[in-house]
Amino acid sequence: MLGTIIGTQENQVLIKLNVELDKIQNLINYHVIMEDVEKRIIGEIVDIVEGVAYVNLLGELRKDESFVFGVIKKPSFGASVKLVSKERIPYILGIPDYKENKDLYIGTSPIYEGVKLGVNINDFFSNHFAIFGSTGSGKSCSVARIFQNLFEKTKSIPYRASILIFDAYGEYHNAFSKLHEKVEEINFKTYTTNLEDEKSEKIKIPLWLLGVDDIALLLGAEKHSQLPIIEKALKLVTIFGQDESLVIKHKNDIIARAILDIFSSGRPPAQIRDQIFSVLTHYHTKELNLETQIYQPGYTRSLKQCLLIDATGKIRDMELLTTFMESYLDDNLELTLPDESFKYTLRDLQDAFDFALISEGVLKSDKIYDEANVLKVRLHSLVNSNYGTYFDYPEYITREQYVRQLLSAENGRKAQIINFNINYIDDRMAKTLTKIYSKLLFDYSKNNTKRAALPIHIILEEAHRYVQNDSDTFLLGYNIFDRITKEGRKYGVCLGLISQRPSELSETSLSQCSNFLIFKMLHPNDVEYIKEMVPNITNEIVKRLRILQPGTCIAFGQGFKVPVIIKLDMPDPAPASDSADISKIWFVDKA
Repeated sequence: MLGTIIGTQENQVLIKLNVELDKIQNLINYHVIMEDVEKRIIGEIVDIVEGVAYVNLLGELRKDESFVFGVIKKPSFGASVKLVSKERIPYILGIPDYKENKDLYIGTSPIYEGVKLGVNINDFFSNHFAIFGSTGSGKSCSVARIFQNLFEKTKSIPYRASILIFDAYGEYHNAFSKLHEKVEEINFKTYTTNLEDEKSEKIKIPLWLLGVDDIALLLGAEKHSQLPIIEKALKLVTIFGQDESLVIKHKNDIIARAILDIFSSGRPPAQIRDQIFSVLTHYHTKELNLETQIYQPGYTRSLKQCLLIDATGKIRDMELLTTFMESYLDDNLELTLPDESFKYTLRDLQDAFDFALISEGVLKSDKIYDEANVLKVRLHSLVNSNYGTYFDYPEYITREQYVRQLLSAENGRKAQIINFNINYIDDRMAKTLTKIYSKLLFDYSKNNTKRAALPIHIILEEAHRYVQNDSDTFLLGYNIFDRITKEGRKYGVCLGLISQRPSELSETSLSQCSNFLIFKMLHPNDVEYIKEMVPNITNEIVKRLRILQPGTCIAFGQGFKVPVIIKLDMPDPAPASDSADISKIWFVDKA
């Protein structure tokens, strides 16, 4: 007998110890079993004061040795109290009957030497999860170790797994690039934003797979008034992105309507003339251009000659030009958004966007024009920058073909880990790319005829940079990461949030996570945020966060029977996340 129950308070039992504390090992964090005639209650010793152990009640050990979290009825004062035997600990903390195709080994118990701890794969990977830890806490090494454990199984291979890691610092390539050498069936694939890297495939996204919302994110739209311009540009790109012989009537109709809008804009004649010259210089067809001949009884003039301003400062042939342009209108033509059935480029979108500014009549409002012109400038900058390369896909491809290609290795077989090195772009573009990819994958999975047939896990390193309480919900009505955490699970799309600053994460996304691995946390705001936002976290867990050793975490959530401290092995090989070796760099031997 370890002692006698002398009292209870809330979820604690007080036990008067009848052992000499100076002659036994430290009992803090050890588990006890309190056995009555009808039940066996399990608790954890969290403190000892003046020979009295304070034990948090955890759950009940049933007759078949299965452990159930939660206590309905507290043990009686006459219950026998013993330390849980080492043989029984796996039933409470770990996996008593380990199966390769069902369970994942994570690490060992720092409390019970030699006891391996893990999690049921379904309970962990069928839900969203979060991994938090301050810099230097061993977070990156532990993430690498977990996936190495998953893919280095020898009997059951997770061949159909799809783990997409958005690698903020390009540090995971080293940890996973040689998995194929250890397990032949497992393949690692990497994409990079480094345009000078000849060894890795460059990130390339087919522009025609993006919708209005994606383009709004890409151009940094902030106001609802900007969305109709983006939508009009995408509708126009179905015209400007295709061969003229197929759409010449449509092009003529669009150009004519734009010019009629300029005529009715109320601008000074000189400005009207200049704008029409600009439109017809950039957008014209073989039938409608500045040299198009306009016939009148007795003489013929070109369209540009009809735009001359007379001595009174007016365009004398305004009525003639208006009638001429109206002849190109076709009320039976209707613009529709692209249906992903044809390829177009950023330059096609740029042409369509420039024209949308005119054809939408924004010239009549300086405010709307200024708001739309901001997007035009950003698009022009994107087209002429290195970032435009990421949307320069070489050939036409469907959404399904693109996703399948993403998940295929160079040898033509399934790639299980796909790493996106986004270290070479700024935070804004990195956030945009992760959102675009996440939405693309979510929409693909959502539209699959067989729901959740291809589970996809999106792992976001430095997630606080991307999964934020930003303006997406205001502008678009949703944030893609919030939507995935709320809806993605049933379609087989799950998020893994890895962060050193959980307080900067979206509250909605974090609240939907079911499993947590929390390493050493020091920042008071982050500790308090975790305490407030994470479900089922206790004050004891919060207290431990500041004193955890590197590579040691507290794991809890749906996949764990009780909150448990786990020491993870070092990965082999490790990710490229080491700190700079200052002394080695600074010092040289004196000659």
